[in-house]
Amino acid sequence: MKLKEDMNPLLLQVFRSVVWVCSFITFLPWYFLSGAGTNLDRARRVKARSVSGRPAGPYRATNRAGGIHQKLVWSLHLGVDTLDKVMVHGATRFPERDCLGTREVLNEEDELQPNGKVFKKVILGEYQWMSYEETYQAAVCFGSGLAALGQRPQCNIAIFCETRAEWMIAAQACFIYNFPLVTLYSTLGGAAIAHGLNETEITHIITSKDLLHSRLKAILLEVPRLQHIIVVDSKPTSWPGFPRGIMVHNLVAVQELGSRPDNMAVARRQPLPSDIAVIMYTSGSTGIPKGVMISHSNIIAGITGMAERIPDLDETDTYIGYLPLAHVLELSAEMVCISHGCRIGYSSPQTLADQSTKIKKGSKGDTSVLKPTLMAAVPEIMDRIYKNVMTKVEEMSSVQRTLFVLAYNYKMEQMTKGYRTPLCDSLVFRKVRSLLGGHMRVLLSGGAPLSAATQRFMNICLCCPVGQGYGLTETCGAGTISEMWDYSTGRVGAPLVCSEITLKDWEEGGYYSTDKPNPRGEIVIGGPNVTMGYYKNEVKNREDFFVDSNGQRWFCTGDIGELHPDGCLKIIDRKKDLVKLQAGEYVSLGKVEAMLKNCPFVDNICAYANSDQSYVIGFVVPNQKQLTVLAEQRGLRGSWEEICNNPDMERDVLRIITEAALSAKLERFEIPKKIRLSAEPWTPETGLVTDAFKLKLTRTPNGSLIRCPV
Repeated sequence: MKLKEDMNPLLLQVFRSVVWVCSFITFLPWYFLSGAGTNLDRARRVKARSVSGRPAGPYRATNRAGGIHQKLVWSLHLGVDTLDKVMVHGATRFPERDCLGTREVLNEEDELQPNGKVFKKVILGEYQWMSYEETYQAAVCFGSGLAALGQRPQCNIAIFCETRAEWMIAAQACFIYNFPLVTLYSTLGGAAIAHGLNETEITHIITSKDLLHSRLKAILLEVPRLQHIIVVDSKPTSWPGFPRGIMVHNLVAVQELGSRPDNMAVARRQPLPSDIAVIMYTSGSTGIPKGVMISHSNIIAGITGMAERIPDLDETDTYIGYLPLAHVLELSAEMVCISHGCRIGYSSPQTLADQSTKIKKGSKGDTSVLKPTLMAAVPEIMDRIYKNVMTKVEEMSSVQRTLFVLAYNYKMEQMTKGYRTPLCDSLVFRKVRSLLGGHMRVLLSGGAPLSAATQRFMNICLCCPVGQGYGLTETCGAGTISEMWDYSTGRVGAPLVCSEITLKDWEEGGYYSTDKPNPRGEIVIGGPNVTMGYYKNEVKNREDFFVDSNGQRWFCTGDIGELHPDGCLKIIDRKKDLVKLQAGEYVSLGKVEAMLKNCPFVDNICAYANSDQSYVIGFVVPNQKQLTVLAEQRGLRGSWEEICNNPDMERDVLRIITEAALSAKLERFEIPKKIRLSAEPWTPETGLVTDAFKLKLTRTPNGSLIRCPV
């Protein structure tokens, strides 16, 4: 959608005439030198076809060697069929190149906020790097140390830690020594953590100092098998006050133990492709978290498919890692990078950009220092960038705002034709592009649907393609990814070379593969990337997984998709997300949330409905800056909590949300009729029960709000 051009019609016509003359003069030489015609042909080509010829599929990518009738691809490099070999491949081929980087903390300061709260701000230095060879040796020593502490091959070990270099070193150690790695989100509540540790019979756990004190220490007595806690921080070196029978070690001390000649001499059992590499616990958005068993060959197949969609991926690329490594998207993305010799610089949502919450004013955020070329992001991060930039555009002078809008609309027109706009990129969008370091060439979006408005904005203002992907933990995050020269929005691309997709009729929802103009149905993903199933949960395994007559595994996603004529998939619904209202209308709550998150007044929203009521309600985390300005305009004074609890503010925000919903072409029955404003974001352990909703609301690791019955 174009931005509104608010200027004198005569001046607008003059501007368009000048642009037309310049484009006419430069078009032919630019067209042939830039390869624009080739990119347009790539965007328009058919990207997947039905192998059977039936509208239900299965659909496979057309760009595979040998065509759609050849076997699905399952390996990236010859002979590299387990995750330990991926690290060996990187250390052998790129021994001296930078592998894992962490910024040095120069200083920490407490900063008093106007509301009386104290925020901790940091000043960070340059990135300190470990080479591929150093990373591999650190992993070997750590794995050897774990073995010396009694950890045995094919016995589970847990990691409960924030995203950082030590997480990846620990994971590589487990892959090398064939210790199945149990991953748990650092945002899980105590009961969910204890459930995962007990179900997998954990005796050793790897964690951080902060999480040990804030989350783990309170539940240690609920995990009776636990014997060893390994803390990745170097200080302190002694840990008093823990229950008898539990020993606490520092990572460095375990590495030193492992590096002793007698321990290094112990033979290690290398994993087989069919061995479990990871038991990845889900976020628990639909109840108790489930552990997904992922083999080495599953992840190898998944990263093979992902890597194929990233053009010119090589050792010159730099990736910024900040999403939870316990999430399959981040783990797979970093394994793709290691398999190609890229360097990975670690960050966090609180230090990502210059304006991030923990960065002291005047100092640089991680993207400004690292200048990454690759990044995986969830929609909430991109929605936030979009809203912040558009808010600043509104604050510009009329001349600046007009130039930005004209350049934005001009570039949108050129992109639809497959053309680039280097002049606009340099003169208008350079400052926006610098928000992510200025060198970004590929953004991968996953974890939740990305709105068309945000995707278009990122393509235009960040001057790089956004590859929107679709996958689940149960498919190693691999299913589809849109190609980098495909600038269409609202779609998630064609099947990866490692997977295929069929559409299964869903009668209750009225979706059939015979629908016109495009086949629709429940998305079922098959291929070597489909995982081994849920840990100790045969009932769910029989419900969600099956093996066909050729021995291939399939996973029933529960998501509803529509396949377009060029083979690209669009997610249009979710079986568990569809609610029938009292009057018989069906509402997709996920669709409502995705549309309304683009409203400047909304930082996050949870939509809720049930069949006993005739309308939708919403729970809103408002944007503090926008709501504060609105309160001042209304003459309201008070704390942030008082503003959010004010009924007049709720009515005003509801009116604004309704206008945004109508602009987004939501149906009247889909628009929330009542809302509540929350002054604080949620964490899973606090949750929130409201009189209006009678349900518990929590935040998942990718930032989405989830509905849990009380």
